[in-house]
Amino acid sequence: QVQLVESGGGLVQAGGSLTLSCAASGRTFSRYAMGWFRQAPGKEREFVAAISWSGGKTYADSVKGRFTISRDNAKNTVYLQMNMLKPEDTAVYCCAAHIFGVPDTSPASYDYWGQGTQVTVSS
Repeated sequence: QVQLVESGGGLVQAGGSLTLSCAASGRTFSRYAMGWFRQAPGKEREFVAAISWSGGKTYADSVKGRFTISRDNAKNTVYLQMNMLKPEDTAVYCCAAHIFGVPDTSPASYDYWGQGTQVTVSS
């Protein structure tokens, strides 16, 4: 069983930055693809970013140039560096693991999920 725990959320002003972390259990973490998703009230879950087992990265168009996903396999941790935050970035952010290792934009492709961390961006 893989467990994922997010941290780093909070309240920031528009234009500010936050870094989210996702700490994962599992002996084969280095082979997982990891993704970040977000969901705002009244909206569907939205893909944000993903990173493959080999380090390939995929971003949603809405965050390209502002967000950076990275992983530290030695720490079993995935990060999401968020810069130039906008009010529309406000959501609960969840990390997810895909055991096959290929990044995917569909939530249905992921096998394990964290509980999420709230990010609120004030205007």
